[in-house]
This record gives sequence, structure tokens and C-alpha cells, in this order.
Amino acid sequence: MTKRAGGVYRKTNKRSFTRKEYMGGLPGSLIVSYDMGNRQADFEIAVSLAVKEDVQITHNALEAARITTNRYLSKMIGVAGYYFKIRVHPHQILRENKMASGAGADRISQGMSLSFGKSISRAARLKKGQRFLTVKTSRENFPAVKSALRRAAMKIPCGSSIVIDKGKELLDF
Repeated sequence: MTKRAGGVYRKTNKRSFTRKEYMGGLPGSLIVSYDMGNRQADFEIAVSLAVKEDVQITHNALEAARITTNRYLSKMIGVAGYYFKIRVHPHQILRENKMASGAGADRISQGMSLSFGKSISRAARLKKGQRFLTVKTSRENFPAVKSALRRAAMKIPCGSSIVIDKGKELLDF
């Protein structure tokens, strides 16, 4: 069975389910690293990516945004020129009631209505305006960071905006 699109699970209308001790066979998180780049340096500018609505972001989408951002930044400004952090963790367990598909499946896939389902993935729940990716860098690397966060926003199943957390007075607009 293939993965569904990220937009299928982005709504937060169902209640939160994070109690892992009651569930067996949970999928692991695909996020490899939460901190990348130069961790020791003190950078003058901090730029974040914030969501525009309440949303759930799957761990697949977060990992895709991480890979895109980290690869672009390391290629454009080098590993020593930035510090990149993922600020959310995928604690929310996503469940799905798997149905039969294929020829003749319409006759046998009545199923139980409102069934509990099997755990298939993880997601991070975000509120409107919450920042989930942050990059710290110097003034001359700001255009590359802005471009990297714009690329990461394309991997997320909702609208997002780039927010300058620190050093806005240092930038010339």
C-alpha cells in the first residue's frame, strides 16, 4: 500500500492521540537529526519558518524539508556558516482503517464505521503562527537562508511564512 499525500492528515479536527504505552507496533520517526551546521558559533541573525494555520505535519514532510534546507545551505554557504534546528517533534500518532482495494473490492469493503484503525505514521501538531524551522546565520548569508526556507516551505502541506526572529535591524530591505 502506498503512502497517502500529506494533505490527507493535515487537519487537526480529531483529538490528540500520543499515549504510546497503550499501543503496539508504532512506526519510528524518520527525522534523522534535529540540529545541523555550526552549533558553537554565535550568529547575529535568526530566521524561522512559521505556519499560517493549525496543522499536522507528518514526519516524512519534516524530513523532506530538513534535507532540502540542509543540502541547499551546505552547498551555498558551507557547514560553518549556519546553524539549523527543527523545533518540533512528531508525537502525534496517525491511524488509518485500511480497506481492500482492487477489482471487486467494493462488495467486500463495507467495514466498521468509525473504527479505531492501525497506527501508520507520526505527525507534529502546530498552532497558527508557530515556528518549526529556525536558521541562524550572519548578515551576508541572509539571502541564501531565505531561499532555503522558501524551498522548505514547498515541502509542507500548508501555507507558511518566513519570520525574522533576531537581527531585523541589521538587514537592509
